[in-house]
Amino acid sequence: MSVQRLFTALVPPAVVREELAAVAAPLTGVRWTPADNLHLTLRFIGDCDDARRERIETELMRVRVEPFVLPVGGLGVFPSRGPAKVLWAGVGHGHTRLFQLRKQVDEALLAEDLTLDVHHFQPHFTLGRIGENYETKELTKFLARHAAFEAPPFRVTEFHLLASELRAGAAPVYRVVRTFPLAK
Repeated sequence: MSVQRLFTALVPPAVVREELAAVAAPLTGVRWTPADNLHLTLRFIGDCDDARRERIETELMRVRVEPFVLPVGGLGVFPSRGPAKVLWAGVGHGHTRLFQLRKQVDEALLAEDLTLDVHHFQPHFTLGRIGENYETKELTKFLARHAAFEAPPFRVTEFHLLASELRAGAAPVYRVVRTFPLAK
């Protein structure tokens, strides 16, 4: 029986991922996310064996949200106070269906008796991870230069259950376990 580190996410089309990745610039202390890894996490699940993964898939098949168009724009950092750790691109105010999708994914996972961290959902694409050696002024100038950043909006017609394989000193490898089409 294998164990996989799972999460649910939206994966934008290649043109959007390329636009997001094009923001990358030499910036002290920032490890940029490869274009192929760019996604919007709906919910991190964690380690699951095959039996639990199958039950999760069954529950996620019940998710019913109409397709929607998602804007992509604005850059920022997490956390908003204290040392920055994540450089992100946002989705503006998003779309009400994005929040409906997140809610239904959570309900499906709760039906599988998963314990969820129910903090505020702030949808974003992680563009880079910020190390302790970053330069505050350099990062501030970068954010100011890209204040009006926008990538093409995209139509969300599906979400994915992804497996994450962590690798020492390298970007993780993400693999689609299953794709769930949105209701038509």
